[in-house]
Amino acid sequence: MKDLLFFIKQIHTYAGKMLYINLFAMTMIGLLDGIGVLLLVPMISMTGIVDLGLEESPIANLFSVFNEIPITLGLPIILCVYVFIVILHHVVERSVMIGNTKIQIGFLRYLRTETYEKVLRANWSFFIRKRKSDLINLLLSEVARTSSGTNSVLQLFSSFIFSLIQIAIALWLSVKITLFVLVAGLFIVYLNRRYLKKSHALGSRNYELGKNFLAGMTDQINGIKDIKSNNLVESRMSWVRTMTAKMEEEQVEYTRIRMTSQLNYKISSAIFLALFIVVSVNIFHAQAGELLLIILIFSRLWPRVAGIQASLEQIASTLPSFKAVKSLQIECVDSAEFLNANSSDIKPILFQKGFEFRNIHFRYNKDQEYALKDINIFIPANQMTAIVGRSGAGKSTLIDLIMGLNEAEKGEIFIDNKQLTKENLFALRQSIGYVPQDPFLFNESIRENLLLVAPEATEEQLWDALEFASAAGFVRMLSDGLDTLIGDRGIKLSGGERQRLVLARAILRKPPLLVLDEATSSLDTESERKIQEALDKLKGTLTIVVIAHRLSTIRNADQVIVLEQGEVIQQGGFQQLSEEQNQMFSKLLGRQLEVM
Repeated sequence: MKDLLFFIKQIHTYAGKMLYINLFAMTMIGLLDGIGVLLLVPMISMTGIVDLGLEESPIANLFSVFNEIPITLGLPIILCVYVFIVILHHVVERSVMIGNTKIQIGFLRYLRTETYEKVLRANWSFFIRKRKSDLINLLLSEVARTSSGTNSVLQLFSSFIFSLIQIAIALWLSVKITLFVLVAGLFIVYLNRRYLKKSHALGSRNYELGKNFLAGMTDQINGIKDIKSNNLVESRMSWVRTMTAKMEEEQVEYTRIRMTSQLNYKISSAIFLALFIVVSVNIFHAQAGELLLIILIFSRLWPRVAGIQASLEQIASTLPSFKAVKSLQIECVDSAEFLNANSSDIKPILFQKGFEFRNIHFRYNKDQEYALKDINIFIPANQMTAIVGRSGAGKSTLIDLIMGLNEAEKGEIFIDNKQLTKENLFALRQSIGYVPQDPFLFNESIRENLLLVAPEATEEQLWDALEFASAAGFVRMLSDGLDTLIGDRGIKLSGGERQRLVLARAILRKPPLLVLDEATSSLDTESERKIQEALDKLKGTLTIVVIAHRLSTIRNADQVIVLEQGEVIQQGGFQQLSEEQNQMFSKLLGRQLEVM
């Protein structure tokens, strides 16, 4: 119930006034429907075909005015009123249905954008903890399933309001008979409560199945080259067949539960209706007309009550998805990265002095060893600093701390003698041009990928950045030049071409801090040499931090930091460290020279 109330509160937060307008319109529909039923009474009486015996009932006083009107005139008047009410009923109903659709579709958009914004604003450790496929599943499938639950909530409101109005009319006609009907009806609903628990359990299983299926499919599409190269198609298809069979079984099971619930409800209602007529005639001595009206009212009410049961079952099956979306939102808020991310007037940090790490300790999980231990280094502004070490030494982790992606467990980071905190983290990010080892490009044109970081850049500036990254030559050779579509993650380009485009994009931003995470590892010797020359020209104009696998690329670095098992074991100039015999840097350099 707590989650359902939170769900309704979320709908209220989005819909606001529109929700209340629709609730009022639903009330009008219930009233019009009830009035339409009551108007049948004088119409039947005026025909003289049937004597309903309602002279002493409350309804007789309500329509006594029609007794003074000749039948030739009264019947047409009542018929006209009845037709008008029916038309008005359906016009209002049409408006309600359109309004409900607007609320449902709008709430889907609201929930999806709100959730995605919270995800984007979460810190890097949040993304390290989460599987990418789980986030995609929540943002696409589970949010959509939650939105379908919105329609069930609105249907529940509609059925509930309609039922209250119909019950009020029935109570007005006969309190005793109506109370008897309600007690019996509540008993039927009570007997069907187990189907709500089954629907909720089924919803939980569907959530887990959907999450695992999307995770597996994402892994397979990402690894399609390995699947085909290693002839793993049949084994992967076996997994897909098993998972889809389970999902099919769960969907059929939901239909079975829903239809069994409706079947039991309808059978119980039929049995109850027969008992009701016997009790009304023999115990309550109901008049034929009064009994006919109450039967008519409740025959229209039973489908609505059945609709309430169906809506509750649908909501119960949807709640696990909503709880998962709700939990994700809460976790994202707790992991929020920026305090001022929407501030457009925050300027990049220009780095007058540089970065200083004081006693930094970092680990990804509390039960793991520290990935970085007791880091005390200074990265001077407007100079090139290279970070080297064997695989797993902590190089990329250190880079992530420099960019403010990770937060140290112990120690402080200072930029120009000012501590790095959430207050100035946004400004730091605006100052960074980042080129990763595994370059990422969007499935758009080269021009659009470059303009992401500098929307106002001119054609000349685009080509200058491409020239710097040794990418202008191959871009000119493409059929559409800058407007060439490069495919998913830039799959239509080679690894070296993708890396050069990402480097050009970073340079186009004109960042005060350029971070290269083994950014030249996929380049040929000639392109690497050209980029080295370009970086040499940039020295003194911006701060450059480089992770280098090939040590020949950092010969001109102002400072080299050597990491081993998360600790700084050497620090100094390239030439100085290369001359320190039997030390890590000279060993790494010697091994690379042997290979060459």
